[in-house]
Amino acid sequence: MENPSAAAPRIGVVVITRNRRERLLHTLDRLRSLPEAPPVLVLDNASADGTAAAVRDRHPWAAVRVLRRNRGAVARNLGVEALGTPYVAFSDDDSWWRPGALSLAAGLFDRHQRLGLLAAATLVGPGGRADPIDDRLATSPLGMAPDLPGPSVLGFLACASIVRRTAFLQVGGFHPVLHFGGEECLLALDLAAAGWGVAHCPQVVAHHHPDPGPRPGRLVRVRRNELLTCWLRRPWSHVARQSACLVREAAGDRQAARALAGALPRIPAALALRRPLPPELERSVVRLEEAGAADREAR
Repeated sequence: MENPSAAAPRIGVVVITRNRRERLLHTLDRLRSLPEAPPVLVLDNASADGTAAAVRDRHPWAAVRVLRRNRGAVARNLGVEALGTPYVAFSDDDSWWRPGALSLAAGLFDRHQRLGLLAAATLVGPGGRADPIDDRLATSPLGMAPDLPGPSVLGFLACASIVRRTAFLQVGGFHPVLHFGGEECLLALDLAAAGWGVAHCPQVVAHHHPDPGPRPGRLVRVRRNELLTCWLRRPWSHVARQSACLVREAAGDRQAARALAGALPRIPAALALRRPLPPELERSVVRLEEAGAADREAR
């Protein structure tokens, strides 16, 4: 007798979006053409442009869930919970996966049981240039663990990442205090602190076609969340240094001032959920920071 579970999908795709209907529809065109035919769940972060209706009309094969308010990156958590496949790939409304990439990733997860998150290579725009983060991930000073399929890293692009569902849910997914903007670092830290591997696997490829224009507010959110991540996970000495640095910058830099203003009301929640990193992991973070500083000086 045929095992009915044999045909069950191994990997699905969660897409988050907000008020970018046409970009999303194009992304779904690409995901629909994948040979893996993965189940796709769209999380609509309270769009006001008819996104959900357009998806149901043009892509009835894709599931869509409309959220009453913008949950930011936490919408991905809801998608992982609902989708139920052993592995879940993330796409944004301007990114998709190379044909065959998801099958390749599923095989890597099957063979490497400690792998909690796979950071793919990212090709940007119609020309397919490598995202600058790829080189940083490939040359990670953390080396390559024997039970992982690529260099150990503590950073990634959410729109070019794939997670083991059990690992992701174990650590709580993307953190609600951050909402959106540079949320990847904290998830990588939490996975590593729980003993899961985070590895860069450049043989798995995602495509990212962001809007060429400016992205208002993004740098502010990233700087805000860097400080909040520090309050959530780093030693008090580091919290004091980074906080003082942002306060000094805020005196003469409007973006720094906005980042600080955005962080301050969230610090009580960060304190309530503070969980410092294990010492060995903190040493790895310091090693990455020192390598990054040396690289910037070399330039």
